[in-house]
Amino acid sequence: MAEITRKVTMPQGDKSSYTNKQKRQAEHIEAGYEKRGLTTKTAEARAWATVNKLSGGGKKSGSGRKKSP
Repeated sequence: MAEITRKVTMPQGDKSSYTNKQKRQAEHIEAGYEKRGLTTKTAEARAWATVNKLSGGGKKSGSGRKKSP
C-alpha cells in the first residue's frame, strides 16, 4: 500500500510571516478599497494580493539573498 506524505504548510489566512510594515500597508490599501465601495472581505483579499505583488510575499531575510547586478 502506498504511503501518503503530507506537506506541512501555513494555514491560509495566517499573516504571522508578514512584517509590521507589510501589515500596515495592507490595512491602508484595504481602507482605500472600502472607501471605493468594495465589501470588507473583497477589500482585504485585494489588499493582501497587492502587498504580495509589491513585496513578493512574507518576510524576506536580507542575509544570503542573491542580489541582481
